[in-house]
Amino acid sequence: MTAQFKLLIDGELVDGVSTFDVVNPATEEAFAQCPKADEALLNRAVAAAKAAFPAWAAKSFDERAGYINRLADALESRVDEFARLLTSEQGKPLDQAAYEIMGSVFVLRAFANMRVAEKTLRDENGNTVIEHRTPLGVCASITPWNFPVVLLMNKLGPCLIAGNTMVAKPAPTTPLTTLLFGELAQGILPAGVLNVVCDQNELGPLITGHPDIAKVAFTGSTGTGKKVMASAAEGVKRVTLELGGNDAAIVLDDVPAALAAQKVYNGAMTNAGQICVAVKRAFVPEAMYDEFCDEIAKLASAAVVDDGAKQGSTIGPVQNRMQYEKVKSLLEDAKARGTIVAGGELPDRPGYFIPPTIVRDLDDDAPLVKEEQFGPVLPVLKYKDIEEVIARANASEYGLGGTVWGKDLARAMEVAKQIDTGTVWVNQHLAIDPNIPFRGAKQSGIGGELGEAGLNEYTQAHIVNAVSLETA
Repeated sequence: MTAQFKLLIDGELVDGVSTFDVVNPATEEAFAQCPKADEALLNRAVAAAKAAFPAWAAKSFDERAGYINRLADALESRVDEFARLLTSEQGKPLDQAAYEIMGSVFVLRAFANMRVAEKTLRDENGNTVIEHRTPLGVCASITPWNFPVVLLMNKLGPCLIAGNTMVAKPAPTTPLTTLLFGELAQGILPAGVLNVVCDQNELGPLITGHPDIAKVAFTGSTGTGKKVMASAAEGVKRVTLELGGNDAAIVLDDVPAALAAQKVYNGAMTNAGQICVAVKRAFVPEAMYDEFCDEIAKLASAAVVDDGAKQGSTIGPVQNRMQYEKVKSLLEDAKARGTIVAGGELPDRPGYFIPPTIVRDLDDDAPLVKEEQFGPVLPVLKYKDIEEVIARANASEYGLGGTVWGKDLARAMEVAKQIDTGTVWVNQHLAIDPNIPFRGAKQSGIGGELGEAGLNEYTQAHIVNAVSLETA
């Protein structure tokens, strides 16, 4: 790939102070150079966003929506280009990459249609109380490597429609699609409204501690999220943290084993398991356990693990070396503690490939069960009764998502209401909708994204409590 990538600062595409390699996880070879920003360039980006804020905030909702819709149209017109680049840097198969890009278009359009409305809280006996919301100012977006495009749009959409400006920093292993989006935005947005800087994880503390940044929106690991929260606390910044998860899938006893296996497999292995709300623990009734394990093992064994750019591949590589080594370590421990019924052997080839692996007969204290694997290795656990499985599913420091599968919908929903996570899906998985709030419980996050609640995260609520002078 010969494309030259540049940072976006104050409406201009600029070089970094240096460059660093971007590696294709399917080949372990560098295929592009990413410009690297330093503190001075970051400060320029923040200053540009601060200078652009008053004029952007002064525009009407309809005017800002027009810009956002133009961004969505431009992104959709280049979906194939973005998908190919996304596969090269992230590893997911091309069809999944294209799905992420089109999902990003949908998110932008959804937020372009949203509005922050003034609310009348009281209007009686001469007393009028209203709540109105105003934009915060400069917002920072720090995004991860598993869904680098759509997770940026989850932040950029509400940020811009609410009247804020943004400095975006992508993960250093997947920066290129964000830079390409910056190039696209340069011809559409007013200068300074969106700025894109890249680093190798040096700028995070400077962003979270910057006095001119009003809010930080971060998606990533719980460990890093704690650091973001601690740093932001110094300036009492607004933060939205969407962090790790150890999501349980609970299969009830009225679901056919083959159907349940297909649903759970898809929920666990899409994007090579690198989804914050992927199925990471599957709980199956004792009477169904052997049949379920046999069925899901067949699905895992039939997967085509290959370079995502190759036609027919269904699972690409793990995105980076560090994550590959983590998943590999969990896999080796699981081999010693449980029974591998599919996968388990790493291919002797370049690339961070781990075949979809199913492990049964593990105890709940096994690392693969307790930790977030974020890779294509799934433990399948048996249970005896509903009270037991609810308690086991909730026995985690995480609380992001989960699924319940059952023919008796009312019963399944009653189980779902007892799962201590921000979202529980029933008979579906990854039903993310930009009009429905998404948030974590426990150590899976604070604040929320998407929906009206996510939009409000980018505003400051103000109360005006008035009476007439005569009444006073």
